[in-house]
Amino acid sequence: MNRAHHSAGPGPGDAHLVVLPDHPDAAAAARALRLPGTSVLPHPSGRPWLIGRWAPGELVAAEAGPAALALLGSPPFGRAELARRAARLRDLAELDALARSLPGSSHLIAALDGRIRIQGTASGLRLVFHARVHGCQVAATRADLLAAALGAAPAAERLAVQLLWPVPHPLTEHPMWTEITAVPPDEALIVSPDGRSTRRSRWWTPPEPDRPLDEAAGEVRDRLAEAVRLRTRGQQVVSADLSGGLDSTSVCFLAGRPPDAPRLLAATWPGRDPADTDLHWARKAAARLPDTDHVVWEAESSPLVYTGLLGIGDLLDEPTIGVMDRARALHHLPELAARGSRVHLTGIGGDHVAWCSEAYYHRLLRTRPLFALRRLRGFRALWHWPLGGMVRALADRRPYRTWLADAARSLRDPPAPSVASGLGWSVPPRLFPWVTADAEHLARQALLSAAETASPLHPDRGMHADLEQIRACGRIIRQWEAMAARAGLPMASPFLDDRVIETCLAVRPCERVTPWAYKPLLTTAMRGVVPDECLRRANKAEASLDAADGLRRHRGELAELWTDSRLAGLGLVDAAALRRLAQRPSAPGLREAILYSTIACEVWLRSRPRTPSPGPPPAVRKGTP
Repeated sequence: MNRAHHSAGPGPGDAHLVVLPDHPDAAAAARALRLPGTSVLPHPSGRPWLIGRWAPGELVAAEAGPAALALLGSPPFGRAELARRAARLRDLAELDALARSLPGSSHLIAALDGRIRIQGTASGLRLVFHARVHGCQVAATRADLLAAALGAAPAAERLAVQLLWPVPHPLTEHPMWTEITAVPPDEALIVSPDGRSTRRSRWWTPPEPDRPLDEAAGEVRDRLAEAVRLRTRGQQVVSADLSGGLDSTSVCFLAGRPPDAPRLLAATWPGRDPADTDLHWARKAAARLPDTDHVVWEAESSPLVYTGLLGIGDLLDEPTIGVMDRARALHHLPELAARGSRVHLTGIGGDHVAWCSEAYYHRLLRTRPLFALRRLRGFRALWHWPLGGMVRALADRRPYRTWLADAARSLRDPPAPSVASGLGWSVPPRLFPWVTADAEHLARQALLSAAETASPLHPDRGMHADLEQIRACGRIIRQWEAMAARAGLPMASPFLDDRVIETCLAVRPCERVTPWAYKPLLTTAMRGVVPDECLRRANKAEASLDAADGLRRHRGELAELWTDSRLAGLGLVDAAALRRLAQRPSAPGLREAILYSTIACEVWLRSRPRTPSPGPPPAVRKGTP
C-alpha cells in the first residue's frame, strides 16, 4: 500500500477523501472526483480506491491478500500493525470490534473480496456520505465532494430545515443535496462488489449507564489521557486553550504530564465582562503547570461574536453556527503556530460528556421516585423551574414521534420553558418572524415526514438528549477543525473521542448530573492530575457580554449580509425585516442566539462556488398544515 500517487495537498487536519469500488464501471466516477491537488491510493487491481487530500501521518493504509485497511485522521498505530489486522480479516463484520476499540478519531475504511466498508465516528465528528456517481456508489467524508462531481445544487427544502432553531434529530443527518445520503454516525456503509448497491450495518450502541462514578472515574481519566497523548506524541511544542474551566484545565494538565511531555503553550483570552473570572482561574492553573508558557491575550484584541461574516470563504458541506465564533476560534492560531505549536488542543466537548441531561430524571422518577423527587427539588431551586411547568414536563409521556409531529405544528410558538426542554426529549424547534411562509411550509413538511418513522437515539430521553447534543457539538467542531487546519494550526478536541464519550456515558446519570455538585465525574477523574484548588471551580463564563458587544459593533456588516441575500432570493427569508433587526442590536430576544441559524445558512450559501441555484420553494397551498 505504498503506491499512492501524490500531488500538492493541504496542511494537516484538513484531510478528506472519496472511496470507490474496485470495479471497471468506477473509472468514470474516478475521473470526475480526481481534482487538482488530490492524491490517489489504488486497489490491488490498480483501480483507484481512495482519492483525496491528506498530510503525512493522517492516512495509514495497508493490504494483506484480498484485504486492505485504511485509517484517516489520528491513526493510533502504523502500517505494520494495520497490515497484521488486515491479514486476519475474514469478514467485514469483524471490523465492528476494531472500530469499538480504536482510540483517537479516525475514519475506518476497508476493502475485502470486492466489497467496501467505510465509517466515521459515533461522535459525529467524522461523517460518511454516499451517492451514485456515473452509475457507481461512491462514499466520501464530505458531502460537497460528491455534490461537485454530480453538479448538484442545494435543495430549497433542506435549506428551510436548516433555518430551524435547533434542527432536531433525525433531520440533522440530511445533507444539503437530495442526491446525497448520509450514513448515521453509529452505522457503517457497505458497498457491493459491483458498486451498484449499498447497505448499512450498525457498529456502535451507547453503553448501559450503570457504572458507579467512583469505579469509572479512573477509566475516564485514562481514556482522556490516551486521547491527549495520541495528539501530542512526537511533538516538541503543542498549544492548548486554558480558559480556567474544568475541561480545558484538565486537557492542559494531561498534555503536560511526563514522561516525554512536549512544551505547552497555554493560551487564555479573557472575556470583556468584568465579572468574568476565567483569567483568575487560568493563572491559578498555569502556575502549577510544568514547562508551560502561559500566553494571555488582551481581552480587547479578541474578535467579538459576529466578526468577519462577510469575508468567510471556507468551503463547508453544510451550514454551521460555528461561523458566528469563527474569528474568535481562529484568531490566535497563527501566532501559536509561529511560537512552535503543531497542534492545538481544546476542552470542547467536556460539557457534553462530563455532565449530562436532567431529562434522565423523567425515567428515574418512575423507577426511584423518592430519590428523584429530592434531586428534582434541588434542580428546581438551581434553575428556577416553576412548579407547574415541572409537573407538566414530568407527566409528559409522549413518544418521540408524537413529540416531533407536535413540534412541527407549533414552529411559530414562543420558546418552550427551560424546564420543558430540560426534562423533555429536546428543545422544540422554532422559526422566527423573518422566515417566510414558504420556508415554514417546507420545514413543517420535512418534520412531519420525519415524524412518521423517526426513532429517538435512545428510548431513555436523557440518553437521547445527551447523544443529540454530542452529535450537534461534533458537527460544529468538525467544521472548526477544517477551518483551523486552513488557518495553519490543526485543532483537536480529545473529549469528543468515542472511547472518552462511551466511558462517560456508562456512568450512572444520577451521579453525573446532580444539583449539589458541578461536573462530579470530571473532578473525581482528574483528582491527582489537576491540583485540588483548580478542581474547586463550580461555574463557567457565559460570554454574553461579548455576544451583545458583537451585535452592536457589527450591525453594519449584519445589515449588509441581507443586501442581495441568497436566502431572500430563494424566497426563504424577508431580507428587509432582517436589515431592520440588524439596526436594533438591543432588540429583545437577540441575546438568545435566534439569528444564528439564519446567518449560518446565508454565510454558507455565499461561500458556495457558483453552481446551479436551487429553485424557489413551492408556493404554500391553502389548506396545507
